[in-house]
Amino acid sequence: MADPGMKKTNTVASGSVPLTAGQPAGGTNEIHGLKPPVDIPYGWLPILLGVAGGLLAAFLTYRWLRGRKKPEPPPPPPVPPHVRARRRLEQSLGLISDPRLFCIAVSDTIRVYLEERFTLHAPERTTEEFLQELQRTEHLFPDQKVTLAEFLEQCDLVKFARLEPTEAQLRGLFQVAERLVDETVPTAQPTAPLPARTPPPLPPPPPRSEERRVGKECRSR
Repeated sequence: MADPGMKKTNTVASGSVPLTAGQPAGGTNEIHGLKPPVDIPYGWLPILLGVAGGLLAAFLTYRWLRGRKKPEPPPPPPVPPHVRARRRLEQSLGLISDPRLFCIAVSDTIRVYLEERFTLHAPERTTEEFLQELQRTEHLFPDQKVTLAEFLEQCDLVKFARLEPTEAQLRGLFQVAERLVDETVPTAQPTAPLPARTPPPLPPPPPRSEERRVGKECRSR
């Protein structure tokens, strides 16, 4: 007899359900299709970074190209001393209305030219000291030494003694200075030396018979 306090339950016998390998537990065999791609927002930051990187690379390339050492052009050849001297002499003509300034300009031009051309210490020496050195040099011919000495002495008279020469005399000094430069220009071929000036020959001595006669006349007197 059943216990009246217990609930009545119905028991149903279940048969075994066969399962297939690989079959999901849910008991469904449906295959779902691929989902569409999802857009991931990147924003403006990568674009700005790319532009900034490109500008930086362009700037660094420009600085590198600009900073490269370009081959320096060869320096121009130095102006020869005689060319500079001629230019200065031509400029000195603008001072011809002032004899003192004109003589200072032409004499200084010749002094500087001789120092550059022959390594003569002309500018820092007095005219007397320079003429003494000039006599010992072999760069100038005797006639040129005489001409140069007269030129410097005449310029000193105008500079220090306040001599007032005429314009014709000043142009004569200019021509002397110009000729000194022209005569000492270096040439490819050596210049033949000028013939040296020699004093005139002395008269031949008298014969001995004439000497005796002259001696007797002197004693008789």
